[in-house]
Amino acid sequence: MQRGYAAWARVYDWFARATASVGGVRAGCVRALDLDPGDTVVEFGCGPGVNVPALRAAVGPTGRVVGVDITGAMLDRARGLAGRRGWENVEFVRGDATDPPIRSADAVLATFVTSLFPDPYAVVSDWCDLADSVVVAAFAPRGSRPANAALSAFARLNGRLFDVDGDDPLARLDARTTAARRALADNSETLTEARYLRGTITACAGHSRPVAPGE
Repeated sequence: MQRGYAAWARVYDWFARATASVGGVRAGCVRALDLDPGDTVVEFGCGPGVNVPALRAAVGPTGRVVGVDITGAMLDRARGLAGRRGWENVEFVRGDATDPPIRSADAVLATFVTSLFPDPYAVVSDWCDLADSVVVAAFAPRGSRPANAALSAFARLNGRLFDVDGDDPLARLDARTTAARRALADNSETLTEARYLRGTITACAGHSRPVAPGE
């Protein structure tokens, strides 16, 4: 996985920034975290740091953003971005999301990461022990036929990343997305869900405390 993402780091960085606002997924995920100024938020699978500007805006100058990624090349690009922009309340840590190098936080975000784990239920359950709010965005192959075709092709091209060894990559993605959602439901007091891009992407938010309407 590390070799695969390292090889794609430059292209992924460009693609992620070019599509950051498409469908409102990233902005919706940050809103769903229900962050307050001064909070600490951890992003697992932070990649080149595309979500960091929105997270920093949510926690303010007194808050803290910690990006965790297993791929050194991705972190190099994220740290370069932070250095160019002079971010002093952002830290990037190399680590495995299945064995978090973080012991506690106010919130956890993960976008398009849980499909990489053989056991997303266990991983997301552990995240719920770290933070009051956990938001997970993932592919949900229940949308339009063209979108499903694109997802299937993407999964096959990146078979080693997604651990796709059968003839139905969409079923594998769907199962892992469902497992992550179930972990949030089982380990949170409240669960909300939003769908984007004709249902192809789902964002689930689990909170260990009630969230006021409109938050």
